[in-house]
Amino acid sequence: MLIPGPKSPENNIHVYLQPLIDELKDMWVKGVKTWDAKVKKNFALRAVLLWTINDFHAYGMLSGWSTKGKFACPYCNKDNDYLWLKFGFKHSYMCHSPFLLTDHKWCPNKISFKNQVETGFSAAEW
Repeated sequence: MLIPGPKSPENNIHVYLQPLIDELKDMWVKGVKTWDAKVKKNFALRAVLLWTINDFHAYGMLSGWSTKGKFACPYCNKDNDYLWLKFGFKHSYMCHSPFLLTDHKWCPNKISFKNQVETGFSAAEW
């Protein structure tokens, strides 16, 4: 489903999702009468939504997680490494790379990471 228009629905995302949720609930409980050509008889087809594909902002709206500010990473929660940019007036995550492998080319790059070596994970830990 694409939400049209230049503005984001923000807190009103439920207005767009309610028809989808109602239909999915109906398809899960009752199912839809469907013809199976191989066995030549009807059956109740049921449906479930396994995942969605969206950008980070939409992820925040759908999950209820704030993707702004200090704790923007839903995986790390409060264990992230952020930096307040005094002249940019926003949070930056220059040292936040918990998913890099230890042999990744960025790990020894101190200049790009606040003059610190990134440790990352070994392949065995991953």
